[in-house]
Amino acid sequence: MDVGAEDFAQRLPRLRRRILRAAFVALDMEFTGLHSTYLQNNEPSLFDSPVERYLKARQSVQRFTLVQLGLAIFSKENSNKYVVHSYNFFLFPSTLGIRDVEFTLSASSIQFLSHYGFDYNKFLKDGIPYMNEVQEKIFRQHLLAGTCTSNADRDVLKKAIDEVTSWIAAAKEEDTMILQDLNGYHMIEVQLVLRQALENVWTEPLEDKKVMVKKVSPEHRQLLENSPYDHCQKKLILLSARGFTNLFQILVKVKKPLVGHNMLMDLMHLHDKFYRPLPESYEEFKRNIHNLFPVIIDTKTVTKSMQKKCLFPRVSSLLEAYAVLCSSNLNPKGPPCPVIALASGCSRYAEKESPHEAGYDAFLCGSVLLMSAHLLLCRSTDNVVEAEPSFSQYLTVLAEHVNKVNFIRGGVSSIVRMNCRIFLGKILLAVIPLPWLFMSEAGQG
Repeated sequence: MDVGAEDFAQRLPRLRRRILRAAFVALDMEFTGLHSTYLQNNEPSLFDSPVERYLKARQSVQRFTLVQLGLAIFSKENSNKYVVHSYNFFLFPSTLGIRDVEFTLSASSIQFLSHYGFDYNKFLKDGIPYMNEVQEKIFRQHLLAGTCTSNADRDVLKKAIDEVTSWIAAAKEEDTMILQDLNGYHMIEVQLVLRQALENVWTEPLEDKKVMVKKVSPEHRQLLENSPYDHCQKKLILLSARGFTNLFQILVKVKKPLVGHNMLMDLMHLHDKFYRPLPESYEEFKRNIHNLFPVIIDTKTVTKSMQKKCLFPRVSSLLEAYAVLCSSNLNPKGPPCPVIALASGCSRYAEKESPHEAGYDAFLCGSVLLMSAHLLLCRSTDNVVEAEPSFSQYLTVLAEHVNKVNFIRGGVSSIVRMNCRIFLGKILLAVIPLPWLFMSEAGQG
């Protein structure tokens, strides 16, 4: 369930297959802070317009970073059952070949996450790198120029170079030595630096954070460089340095419905960290998000509506909404809700609550969506509801909530990204991006 830099690459192909088979994907994020107080008058206000709120949030997103991203992949089986694979991805900004990234810590946010058991060692030591398109362009330039090193831990590189240069003077061809205790990017950086500095060495990564260095002839070195098994090929280095951005682009490509809870800040961080720096224009931000994720459902918007339609009790958190839907008898006559089963590797979430752990909150979010949609479907028709409703039927009954992102404590209730009713008929056939059809904000009530 917990994924860091050490095992992310080997998990990526399986993650891709699961996302391709998914009915939808739910996500949640944890940050180093929410609202920056660095600038005056940046606190959210009840009187904020959507544009004003976006500009305030933009300044906060630019100052804070992600520490954890939770992804819950919901796949429907043949029966009335959804299997959930839920993951916690620990993230840390890329430091290889790009300008050093600076971010701010909010004392209250750090204290809050610590209270709920967040592991900052995993964030700092095993965080998966990522970069947006602007950073990737810079990285590619450094990679082509052979200057692809980070700004951190120069002492580690110097120590490795000193060890190899001292050893190689007396070494014979085919002799080897082992460099140890190389974390994360050091595995790549040390190899790139040594190969660039010494024409008669070859390097290969080993397990347990080690790199093997071999003395070879320049001719043998040239043959090895042209081998498809070279771990320092530029395309493999790029794949490693892009890290979580590879998974983000899979999500963008497959266009599965994306579910969140109070997800405006989540969407802004997705845009800023993995796509492009947030634009100054609020309208441009909405257009970009629509093109990236054509179908977005905010469960906060759904549950707020249900409080009026289904006598749903007022709740203050995602966990409360989940508990109400699991325990209440709001639908005594209709068929039972679909079974939501955690996959074997995620069984910890079935045994104990883990609030404010991103993977757990993503699981709650997707579960709340399914249970809410089932309740709305049973109450929306006079006809008998099928014993095993399809996810397309759930999307139909959720049409008025699609692409409405909750607006917390402001002058409007939600941000509307397009005419959802027109669009929904299309996504039931194939989920594809369409031109922007409608741009406005939904008023209170």
